[in-house]
Amino acid sequence: MVTRAERNATDPDLGVLSGRLLFAVQHELFVTLAGQGFDDLRHRHGAVLAYLDPDGVRATELSRLSGQSKQIVGVLIDELEALGYVERRPDPSDRRAKLICPTERGLSQMRAADAIMTAIQQRHARRLGQESYDEFKRMLTDITEHQRSHLRSVGED
Repeated sequence: MVTRAERNATDPDLGVLSGRLLFAVQHELFVTLAGQGFDDLRHRHGAVLAYLDPDGVRATELSRLSGQSKQIVGVLIDELEALGYVERRPDPSDRRAKLICPTERGLSQMRAADAIMTAIQQRHARRLGQESYDEFKRMLTDITEHQRSHLRSVGED
């Protein structure tokens, strides 16, 4: 009988593979960010930071984009606000709503993270060849969106 550990070592399933990729990318991103002065960020903050726009975005949209609950996103926004990365501003299109906007420190972090992610992606594109890397991303995007769509169709998102 093959153990789960043995199976995951030789034929990992989609969850194990995607988790390994996520954790490895997050580790490189956050270690590099820490070396550039953003050492107060934690991996969990990526659920907000990855979707933050310079002009701001509503918390409900951050929740939808990240796939995290509104409550979790709210806690992360509170933490990032306390750390000086974001601030809440009235939404000009609806004064009752708030936009989550990056501060100057948040904008600096966004530029740094974008450069780090570009370097990671370029490294893999060089290794696989640009065409193969583009196809990999296209297929991974398709699988990801199909999985998220499936969750929505059964009421889990």
